[in-house]
Amino acid sequence: MVENRTAPELAAAVRRMTHPPLREGRFWVVQAMVALIFLLHQLDAGRLGTPAFTAIPHIAVEALFLLPLLYAALNFGLRGSLATAAWVTLLMSLDITLDLPGMGGLDLWAHYVELCTLDVVAFVVGWGVETERLARARAEATKARYRQLFETNRSPILVLDATGRITDANPAASVLLGEDVIGRQGATLFDGEGALPEQAGRLLSLADGRDYRVGHTPFSAGTDNPSTQVIFEDVTEERAEGRRASRYAQLVVQAEEDQRRRLARELHDEPLQLFLHLARRLDIVAGTPGAPATLVSELFDIRHQALDAAARLRTLARDLRPPALDQLGFVAALSSLVADVEEEAGLVAELEVAGAAARLSPEVELAAFRVVEEAVRNTVHHAGARQLKVTVTFRSAELALRVADDGRGFAPEGLDGLGSGHLGLLGMAERARLLDGHLEVHSASGQGTVVEATIPVGARRGGRAQHAS
Repeated sequence: MVENRTAPELAAAVRRMTHPPLREGRFWVVQAMVALIFLLHQLDAGRLGTPAFTAIPHIAVEALFLLPLLYAALNFGLRGSLATAAWVTLLMSLDITLDLPGMGGLDLWAHYVELCTLDVVAFVVGWGVETERLARARAEATKARYRQLFETNRSPILVLDATGRITDANPAASVLLGEDVIGRQGATLFDGEGALPEQAGRLLSLADGRDYRVGHTPFSAGTDNPSTQVIFEDVTEERAEGRRASRYAQLVVQAEEDQRRRLARELHDEPLQLFLHLARRLDIVAGTPGAPATLVSELFDIRHQALDAAARLRTLARDLRPPALDQLGFVAALSSLVADVEEEAGLVAELEVAGAAARLSPEVELAAFRVVEEAVRNTVHHAGARQLKVTVTFRSAELALRVADDGRGFAPEGLDGLGSGHLGLLGMAERARLLDGHLEVHSASGQGTVVEATIPVGARRGGRAQHAS
């Protein structure tokens, strides 16, 4: 189409129109055919003696000009058809001029219409051929560029037909998968389920010791049979960086828990014991015979303050590292947490355990407890809820957690933009991710919040985390 041409292409087309194929022998044969038809026309008109073709209509002889015009258009494009049309126009104009004295008005117009028709046919057919050639040249150039990119791409690339058979492979793929890879079925190359394009997104560790992510793109190779291009993206460095980031996060979490454990132990072993010892000494002093009543009353007030400080330290130590988690297990620690929340926050709190409860690995129990603890803390501090339900489901391969409240809720789509005041949600997701777990937060304004997490019971490291609304 004309509108699809670029300015350089149009300029090139104009140059071709003004440069007929003068060096082509066939072009001059066509021009000779035009001269021959003109000569036949003159014989038919009787200008060269007695009319030679009295049985042939005059206009039929002139219509023979279509033959060289079409031949020139089909073989040389617009530059050939325009040059030939100009030659025909010149000869027919000469013929009209010679016949003009004895020609009626109707015959004159008939000759002009015939001449214009021949010129239009020459232009239309020539332009069509020119457009087709341009489209073919574009396709060839695109194919050549694609082939160059295909051959020089450092990523292994395979081309599969509709049946999944490999029809082409770039040099990188041939080096990686073998020179005999063409002709094989893509599904047989790797230990995967389904056809190779169906494994898009899958990570593979191949023979060169590097990691690749499978991607595919359907495309047409100019035939009726659809093809699929499968590319293996090298993600070795990306995965190594991800592993380093995960390991760093693990170390940070481990350091945090070690710090919590140490602080809890120190609070229990030193300040707490000092306050209890102080309370006992105050008891002894207050019971000394002959002590003034006002002093005894003051000592009892101080004793109550010391015991209150001791209770606060005991609560702080328990929050830092619940003793029940290490001694009695995850379920017992959660039961204590829910009971404390119900007592201290005034919520109607409930713990439900489904499945066969069992002790899990310390990493899983700790991560699960911290996820539930943070979700419960968010409910107490931010939700304004009246009811809270914690559900723990023990499954054969994973531990499922669910914390639901009837509070004010929020918009989960804004999680990515939350500030430091909401890092607890990100911390929950990170703890689940580090154990190959999955975290989802469901909430809406005025409809409460549900936090759901699943953690594989044998998970140790790596994984994924997701926020969904």
